Amino acid sequence: MRLRIPRPRCARGIHSLRGRLTLANVALLAVGVVAATVVSVMGMRYYLLDQIDAELTANRDRLGGSRLTLREIDSLSVLSFLAGRVEPDQDTQDPSKSLFAAVDARGTNVGVLGFEPTPAQRALTDAVGDPRRLVRDPDPHDVTVRGDAYRVTATRLADGTYILLGSSTEALHEGVAKAVRLNLAIGSLLLVGLGCLTMVSVRRRMRPLEDMVETSSAIAEGDLARRVPSSRDPILEVEQLRLALNSMLQQVESAYRTRERSAAQLRRFVADASHELRTPLAAIRGYLQLYDRGMLRDPAERQRARERMLAESDRMARLVDELLVLARLDQRPELRLRDVDLCRLVRDAAQDLRVQQPERPVTVDADGAVTVRADESGLRQVLGNLLGNVRVHTPADTPVRLAVTRADGAVRVCVEDGGPGLGAEDAARVFDRFFRAGGGAGSGLGMAIVQGVVQAHGGEVAVRTAPGEGLAVTVTLPARPVPSPSPSSGERAVPAAGLPVAGLRMAPADASGPAGEGAERRGAPTG
Repeated sequence: MRLRIPRPRCARGIHSLRGRLTLANVALLAVGVVAATVVSVMGMRYYLLDQIDAELTANRDRLGGSRLTLREIDSLSVLSFLAGRVEPDQDTQDPSKSLFAAVDARGTNVGVLGFEPTPAQRALTDAVGDPRRLVRDPDPHDVTVRGDAYRVTATRLADGTYILLGSSTEALHEGVAKAVRLNLAIGSLLLVGLGCLTMVSVRRRMRPLEDMVETSSAIAEGDLARRVPSSRDPILEVEQLRLALNSMLQQVESAYRTRERSAAQLRRFVADASHELRTPLAAIRGYLQLYDRGMLRDPAERQRARERMLAESDRMARLVDELLVLARLDQRPELRLRDVDLCRLVRDAAQDLRVQQPERPVTVDADGAVTVRADESGLRQVLGNLLGNVRVHTPADTPVRLAVTRADGAVRVCVEDGGPGLGAEDAARVFDRFFRAGGGAGSGLGMAIVQGVVQAHGGEVAVRTAPGEGLAVTVTLPARPVPSPSPSSGERAVPAAGLPVAGLRMAPADASGPAGEGAERRGAPTG
């Protein structure tokens, strides 16, 4: 029963990465809009004020440098160039125009050009206060005249009269206010547009991350073959993350499949080993029970029972020895490497087979000497198991050929017989432990030992067979074997069936014993 894990949903709102990126972009743009508005408005204000101040200062300098008195001004009407046409009632004057007023030394308004001071002139005088402060300051001042803003400066005539000159700044302030409102309106539209574009762009850019979340959730639910798909417009960093994640998922899936396969093989191995050991134990227990109950009264029956118990115990001992050899191979032991003449080993194995089965035709193609760096006892065990399969599972008159060749820096040993051969399905399982095609004799461990020894030397084993065409087993060994990593280097081997392996030594091959009976079928050699 598989536990269903709910898929996490992507967070929405301002707490999601999408929302935070959008808020960050909008906030940055808002700061930029405000800063640009402030800089532009302040620059425009200072520019316009500078123009007004320049005009007021120029008029003041021209009037103060003329050395005229108020009476001379009245008689010459020189003030007309300052204010244009002077109206008797300046209350009706446009506030955007300039104001002027004449003040005596006591700070009292005096008439100009025969007109009495108007309320606007009096209001300007009251707003300024002491005109001497304006005369001393070269820059105009800001004053408020009847609610309107003015820039005001002053100059002193030759007779001691003060002339106040003012220019309205209401138009300037209105223009600045309109500019601020326009900038804020445009900035708001920009913020809204940027927010929408950021949401759309971030959603599209964040799609690969959402695919990774969905893929991880699917894998957590058991779909180990799921991978993160590629986006149409990949970003470099996201694409690198996708490739790294897919590579990691591939490794995880491979490790999981390997573990499942190893666990299944271990369970099958334990079951097969238990079955193989149970059979001789049951036979020994049965004979002991017969003897204990006194049912074996005839000396011949007792002798036969004793021989059967010895045979079953020998069979069980051989099975345990083979299991110990496989367990030691699983631990990747350090081999006792030395220079070994492989041709000599092949000739010795062929001679042993001729002694055991004189009627079998044996052909040996191993003249001279071919030296390899290997463990001699392990190679003898390999040859013994291969020839033991031929001896037990092929007719006694079936020809056998043994050959040793060297090519491309490798040495090959081929053991070929003319027996009935194997089918494709059985050939694919020939190296499985406890596999016996057709329920043949033997423990089914011989070919597994052959493969384990050869792989410990850094070589490989290949099988070529077909029904009715015999079986050929080719062992390929490197001239200088690659050292196998020890279990402490990062990969721990699991002992077969949990058997202890400390202090074991690889048993030498016994061509005449059941070590070669690791045959996996009846009626056809397994190599």
